[in-house]
Amino acid sequence: MGEKEFTKNLSLDGDDRIRIKISTEKAIVTDVVIQYESKIRDKWYPIVRYDCSHGFFHRDLLNPKGDEVKKPIPIQNLKDALTYAEQDIKDRWEWYKEKFKKGMK
Repeated sequence: MGEKEFTKNLSLDGDDRIRIKISTEKAIVTDVVIQYESKIRDKWYPIVRYDCSHGFFHRDLLNPKGDEVKKPIPIQNLKDALTYAEQDIKDRWEWYKEKFKKGMK
């Protein structure tokens, strides 16, 4: 079983990133975690996480209080799920960040 973990910057200042963790077995993706994190007021916060930790692929929207809203995403193939999650975060990270920051007030 192989495992890769890496980050990709989203913003030029380096305060927004995607953390990706992929587990494979015989070249087949068996587990994924894709998390958008933002540095706000000198602290890193997880804002959106895609994973399959509960036996199904889903998105967790997190808030500053630590609550999360879970939404199932009906994608069975984890390679496709990884692509979907990464693209969603790249397309919407600024919106996710603003929504998170509103919860800090």
